[in-house]
Amino acid sequence: MQKLSIQGGSRLNGEVRISGAKNAALPILCAGLLTGEPLQLDNVPELNDVATMRKLLQQMGMAIEADGGQVVLSAAHIDKLEAPYDMVKTMRAAILVLGPLVARFGEARVSLPGGCAIGSRPVDLHIKGLQAMGAEIHIEHGYIHAKARKNGKNGRLKGARIFFDLVSVTGTENLMMAATLADGVTVLENAAREPEVVDLANCLIAMGARIEGAGSDTITIVGVEKLHGASHRVMPDRIESGTFLVAAAAAGGSITLTETRADILDNVLEKLQEAGATIQVSGNTISLKMDKRPKAVNIRTAPYPAFPTDMQAQFMVLNCIAEGSAMVVETIFENRFMHVQELRRLGAQIDVESNTAVIRGCAQLEGAAIMATDLRASACLVIAGLVAQGETVIDRIYHLDRGYEHIEAKLSALGAQIRRLK
Repeated sequence: MQKLSIQGGSRLNGEVRISGAKNAALPILCAGLLTGEPLQLDNVPELNDVATMRKLLQQMGMAIEADGGQVVLSAAHIDKLEAPYDMVKTMRAAILVLGPLVARFGEARVSLPGGCAIGSRPVDLHIKGLQAMGAEIHIEHGYIHAKARKNGKNGRLKGARIFFDLVSVTGTENLMMAATLADGVTVLENAAREPEVVDLANCLIAMGARIEGAGSDTITIVGVEKLHGASHRVMPDRIESGTFLVAAAAAGGSITLTETRADILDNVLEKLQEAGATIQVSGNTISLKMDKRPKAVNIRTAPYPAFPTDMQAQFMVLNCIAEGSAMVVETIFENRFMHVQELRRLGAQIDVESNTAVIRGCAQLEGAAIMATDLRASACLVIAGLVAQGETVIDRIYHLDRGYEHIEAKLSALGAQIRRLK
């Protein structure tokens, strides 16, 4: 099992290009199932989760050509309407094939998903939405078996008004994709507003879908007979952007992010400025300069456009070495403080009560052997290693490779002393 070794104490300086967004690329790859014509994608990140999704789609019969960040999908000859457990267990996003398969082919059999153990992320919202659209669904032997009823439209789903009890990003994406080929109008209420949902909608619109309201809490989709091929560029990864900015704010230095977007990072940028960082935005670049010890900042996670849960762990590290004390309140996932115990091994002073962590900043962390527990926790531990005195060795970094493209190479180019141990 691979590990990362980090010698802390180096400031970060230089320029780093931000990759395409994992959380946009995965549903957009699934959107390729909705048409038999080629879907050409650009800026697709090279990540383990993306590789897993491509492998899953290929098992179904999709032809995929990839050259770096350029990917061409062709679902003209899908011959297997199933996502098996051995593919789904490592990646929850595999549930996103459910809506497109039922919408285009009238049937799907998808294993109940796995992924990071950060808390309950039930699939009942996906199931209830498809049932409202006329699908018959049975859960048997760990699989969701969905079938569009024969209603005179050859098993076609029908439009419906669907209200989400909880805001669900993948639920919104799955049902939005299903609705593009449904008979009639579908309205998704209390829908997720994340930029990745908007990026998927933009891709679907380029394919001929009729969608209004993406980015708001009410999305209206008018179903069409079929979708066609298109070209689409995946949006930049806002969480990767935020992670590098926090790393520079914690370690000190001056960095510039290229091929990113500041308009989808408002809360993160505001908190970094509150911590004492100087930030400048110009076009698709963001520059950060930090020449002093950061100040502690309070964080409360909530669905977009509020502060993202995927940046909670990174800011916790910043607070660990900041001046003063801060509270971090996690409202999305109940198990998303698993990195706390590892940070304590480095000398962090953190107390946890229910969904709230109180962090008392200390002048210095000390390197130690630690273990990643999930994707964003692994990123926070990398930042901790950058600021800790001595060597930090991070085990189970396969979590990191699921969501960060070539992170050690990018950090090395900024001056970090980081290497992969095989």
